[in-house]
Amino acid sequence: MSQISEILANKPEAIWSVTSGQSVYDAIKVMSEQGIGAVLVMEGEKITGILSERDCARKVVLECRSAKDVRVGEIMTSNVFTTTQDKSISECMSMMTDKHFRHLPIVEDDKVVGMISIGDLVRAMISEYKYTIEQLEHYIAG
Repeated sequence: MSQISEILANKPEAIWSVTSGQSVYDAIKVMSEQGIGAVLVMEGEKITGILSERDCARKVVLECRSAKDVRVGEIMTSNVFTTTQDKSISECMSMMTDKHFRHLPIVEDDKVVGMISIGDLVRAMISEYKYTIEQLEHYIAG
């Protein structure tokens, strides 16, 4: 299985983040503009949380709160799992599936270098399986 570094090599280098003091509205705007499902919550270069569209829907919309009045720090997930670029796709897929989350920050030397989604992992796995099938077909066909 490939490593996370291969996925990151094919993704834009931008890391989208907000601060805990910003409004949830501001965070949703960033997610919408960038076409992403989650943003990191950072203070300087330190990850303090992660905020997903799911958090916004469950903790703001369903509770009839105003996204302009609620601060990111009030609803973010504080216990953020991270990994490094040298981990395999299957290791990350297992972690994300077991822990029930969809976005995983990639950290090297205490610095965020990227973020992957469960969709990134699925695409990479499908690509690897297609390649394996093609190689087996060529081998069988001689």
